[in-house]
Amino acid sequence: MESYRNFAVSLAREAGLLLKKRLHEIHTVDFKGEINIVTEADLMSEELILSRITARYPDHDILSEESPGTVKGSEYRWIIDPLDGTTNYAHGYPVFSVSIALEIGGEVCLGVVYNPMLGEMFVAEKGRGAFLNRRRLSVSIQDNLTRCLLATGFPYDIRTNKNNNIKYFNRLVLSCQAVRRAGSAALDIAYVAAGRFDGFWELKLMPWDMAAGMLLVREAGGMVTDMEGQPYSLTSPNVIASNGIIHREMLGLFREVDAL
Repeated sequence: MESYRNFAVSLAREAGLLLKKRLHEIHTVDFKGEINIVTEADLMSEELILSRITARYPDHDILSEESPGTVKGSEYRWIIDPLDGTTNYAHGYPVFSVSIALEIGGEVCLGVVYNPMLGEMFVAEKGRGAFLNRRRLSVSIQDNLTRCLLATGFPYDIRTNKNNNIKYFNRLVLSCQAVRRAGSAALDIAYVAAGRFDGFWELKLMPWDMAAGMLLVREAGGMVTDMEGQPYSLTSPNVIASNGIIHREMLGLFREVDAL
């Protein structure tokens, strides 16, 4: 696993520094939906990552946000978000990340989230812990939701679909110290692993948004489930990640909202 870890870390750093270098350039923006965009920087980062993986591990499968990926029947699958936080990036707002995970036999065993603006490399290996720049991570120990800092995001169909997280946000923001909405789910969940956020929830995320971060939180001692409290998988439609201590209370608040 060490060779895979070193490769993923090097790759995330290379892609992240490419993005950082181009941040303040004028970007070509294409729309995948009314507010869902992709920039040429997404595609450049993805091309770099996919070419490196294909050259190093030609038999491995790949799942990536901006391309069809590859399906070769391998037990190894790389799950890639070449630029998480595209809207931020397109506006020159320096909050974004590169997320790379490796799934072996259907189980995520390696996760890397890199924040190039701060030089922060979050790395987790299944059964071996989570780390930030080689410092072991642990989730927070805050047990009072009123004093908790939470994070969330909103789906791209927020304007057209009532299942848009606003009702949950309205409830949670009145129950905790504050809620942040930074625009990069991969970074949000990495920050839960680091104890910066006590909890995180979001709707309608994709596997590339969560694969690396999910492992980070679990390896840092936290909990990741769907909004029904069932174990989270990459096919789950919604996610809650927390330090584990406040998890039940968060679930209870979501159930209260659903019952209204």
